[in-house]
Amino acid sequence: MTTKIKINGPLVRGDDKWVYDFFGMEATSATDVLDNLPADNSEVEININSGGGLVDVGAEIYTALRAYAGPVTVNVMGMAASAASIIAMAGDTVKMSPVARIMIHNASAESAGDYRAMDKMSDMLKNANDALSNAYMIKTGMDKDKLLDLMNETTYLTADKAKELGFIDEVMFESSDEPTLVASETSTLLPKSVIDKVRNMQDVKNTTVELSAKDLQPMIKQAIQDLKDTTIIDGKTLTEWDEFNKQKEEPAKENHIFGGFFSKL
Repeated sequence: MTTKIKINGPLVRGDDKWVYDFFGMEATSATDVLDNLPADNSEVEININSGGGLVDVGAEIYTALRAYAGPVTVNVMGMAASAASIIAMAGDTVKMSPVARIMIHNASAESAGDYRAMDKMSDMLKNANDALSNAYMIKTGMDKDKLLDLMNETTYLTADKAKELGFIDEVMFESSDEPTLVASETSTLLPKSVIDKVRNMQDVKNTTVELSAKDLQPMIKQAIQDLKDTTIIDGKTLTEWDEFNKQKEEPAKENHIFGGFFSKL
């Protein structure tokens, strides 16, 4: 029997996952994968559609899948970007939908402090890039410097290109059709401020959150506004698209990818 495990949404810490569940948002923690690996080492199928997330979470899942004694097949269903692309490299066999993409790029982080802190952060990021590139190198056999160059350029790979370079073994359905690009890849990680606000309202010893509609409404409103201000579609944030559509006297919010969702909240 084959065990199928889905990796969808951002890669998040286990102790943050409940916040995403609270808002009804897809997210994946390392526990979601590790706890579902069969004890009998039977076949595992990993289905990925994720824009990435936290590097350490991606690395933990990658390591667990590589260490798993049974056969592992990875299917890139839509997107395997950033840390999710690292997980994709863990498959004994890696397959990719003809309309899917893989994206590799450099690790990034926020930092503050003087020039010494900035130098230290720069070294830390370079170290992370070097470590992550090992996953690509093991799978593809490519030269590490070439891979680091691809990461520097933030490289998107179609199924055909990924197969040519060795990132995958098969193109699903044996089709060479390439996807029509309609929007840039965006992050769906909840802003840290939202996680902190919800976390502060929860007793650390109690997993039950009790909120009134009055308490919840401004929190959801702020979370939506944060997402609209940081989600970029074709060079504009969703907030800018709203203003653009209002100026054109077209129905606001219905003309972009997430419009229907935001208009209902």
